[in-house]
Amino acid sequence: MKILIGVTGGIAAYKSLELTRLFIKAGHEVQVVMTSGAKEFIQPLSFQALSGNPVRDSLFDTNQEMGMGHIELARWADQIVIAPASAETLAKLRMGRADDLLTTLVVATDKPIMLAPAMNKVMWSNAATQENVAILQQRGFEILQPASGEQACGDVGEGRMPEPQVIFDAVNQFQVQQVKNQQACLELRRFWKGKTLLVTAGPTYEAIDPVRFIGNRSSGKMGFAIAEVAAKVGAKVTLIAGPVNLSTPVKVECLNVRSAQQMFEAVQQHVASADVFISAAAVADFRVAEPAAQKLKKQAGSDEMVLTLTKNPDIVAWVAQQDTKPFVVGFAAETENVLEYARTKLRSKNLDMICANQVGENLGFEQDSNALTLITEQQEKALPSSTKTQQATDLLRFISDLV
Repeated sequence: MKILIGVTGGIAAYKSLELTRLFIKAGHEVQVVMTSGAKEFIQPLSFQALSGNPVRDSLFDTNQEMGMGHIELARWADQIVIAPASAETLAKLRMGRADDLLTTLVVATDKPIMLAPAMNKVMWSNAATQENVAILQQRGFEILQPASGEQACGDVGEGRMPEPQVIFDAVNQFQVQQVKNQQACLELRRFWKGKTLLVTAGPTYEAIDPVRFIGNRSSGKMGFAIAEVAAKVGAKVTLIAGPVNLSTPVKVECLNVRSAQQMFEAVQQHVASADVFISAAAVADFRVAEPAAQKLKKQAGSDEMVLTLTKNPDIVAWVAQQDTKPFVVGFAAETENVLEYARTKLRSKNLDMICANQVGENLGFEQDSNALTLITEQQEKALPSSTKTQQATDLLRFISDLV
């Protein structure tokens, strides 16, 4: 495997020498790219001696650029590992900056990128840094959790670069998973290519007045992951999304709605052409019967406000009741008796399949991971906790075996 190691400015840069040695010892080919900040901490000659290749450090090196160095490196690598990844580097990558060789080749590559952050504990916990990390993860960067311990500045806490062996093992595990995912994609493509998938995702917001609404904590990440994976394996995907803060996956048509009624109407318009319908949205069961035209005010002498609620349409049940219907998959997000309630919902709504998952504090909603149990009348399969992308892949594979 061809490994490109990016080294940025930080005292942890010396650890990347050991990381380079581990990859070389394991038989991988290594090239190293250093930023100007990294060279303040360690000399390029050390990496050259270990890797057997010249260190690349300049975007404007005449010899390198005659061969379009950054494009060449971007195509050459099978895996890019940036260790240490400084706070500045995280910020640059989040913005898509390309002002040195390392950031330019990151923008120019479609290869997997793993980041090993290293910085002071306060810098790591800074809101901007954490937001940068979250955005990069959404874009597909693999980001290792920093280690905790004594730091060069004398502080003790989280922010140390993971040890080289930890990074080495993480790359190996990632590559194994990549191979498995590629094999899974090939299998999935055989079924899903050319199929039409309709997915709902996110919450619905039911207006109380022009300012307030009834809603829930669904982030939409599960539904978006399903749409993204399905599109990658060749399905024609329409995604109907409630109010979320997520980017539309590539090759997915996304329709944005706000209320349950709007989502219902969008489903009615598109379900006839669907081969499979997955209702991953957390649709509000009730809405305010008569939302106020103006902002409601507190009433003097009254400590209560009474809202009259009326049922929203049951979207997934409506789809399942149609004479000509797609394969219908529902979701049961429960805080207790999860499997029992899911089985009841499967039968009462005449669904072909249901995905049960526990929600609550740090579970399900607003999380990057999930643990679904896939249920039909004949089968039941519990998926181990994993990323929502992996859950989506396993779900689509399960469906392909059924239909």
